[in-house]
Amino acid sequence: MSQGAVPFVVLAAALLHAVWNALVHGVRDRMAGIAQMNLVFVAFGGALALFVPPPGAGALPYLLASAALQTGYQLLLVRAYGLGDFGQLYPIARGTSPAVVALLSATVLHRPLPAGQFAAVAVISLGLAGLALVGGVPGRDQLPAIGAALGNGVLIAGYTVVDAGGVRAAHSAAGYIAWMFLLQGLAVLAAVAAVRRGTLRPALREGRAVGLAGGLMSLTAYGLVVWAQTVGDLPTIAALRETSIVIAALIGTLVLRERLGTLRLAASATVLAGIALLELAH
Repeated sequence: MSQGAVPFVVLAAALLHAVWNALVHGVRDRMAGIAQMNLVFVAFGGALALFVPPPGAGALPYLLASAALQTGYQLLLVRAYGLGDFGQLYPIARGTSPAVVALLSATVLHRPLPAGQFAAVAVISLGLAGLALVGGVPGRDQLPAIGAALGNGVLIAGYTVVDAGGVRAAHSAAGYIAWMFLLQGLAVLAAVAAVRRGTLRPALREGRAVGLAGGLMSLTAYGLVVWAQTVGDLPTIAALRETSIVIAALIGTLVLRERLGTLRLAASATVLAGIALLELAH
């Protein structure tokens, strides 16, 4: 494929990411769906590890941290989707992450945000507030769902930063990716077994079609973005990737028949605009 195909490839990845999340939201046993997805990750990671150079020893702390963060993220994702609407929670989770990364850079790494990036974070925050308030001030019964979505955004930011450092420390991007998926998959399967009181069998029997489809979609989306990053402009790719936020809002409104579609779509578009500004201001 040529460089001109990059926008279409990244948009396809964004669509796949939103769709697999919608599948997890819609399945009756979400924990079973997550277990099946991670079975796909283990198979893929284990197979890839046989054919690529292993990551350097310096990448091990990053791999372990990434597996822990990914496990927390997926379990919290299951929790969030059991509490609220997909068209609200997915955009909150995905939109929180870029803002958290930018703010961590300013506060922890002591890299003050330029005016353009500060304005972008403000726009993202406005959109997130709109998503949280689109149905009015959240009641006590809605706060756990919004809190879980915000927590997911923080975890996404965490593993994004960790994996960026891990790939550099590994001296083998393919090796890092293989072991990232392998360890992540094993960690999530162990966590599901713990939640299911020591056995994976029920989880691996149920939700098979959704889990396998979701796992393949997730891997395909990841692969498409990795390819795009090798030939395209990184800030533009990062911004295009987050069009999944608007796609998720549309899925929530048009497919899942969730309420408040127009206002939620406008808030999601505001988050997307802020992310695009943030990436292009780098």
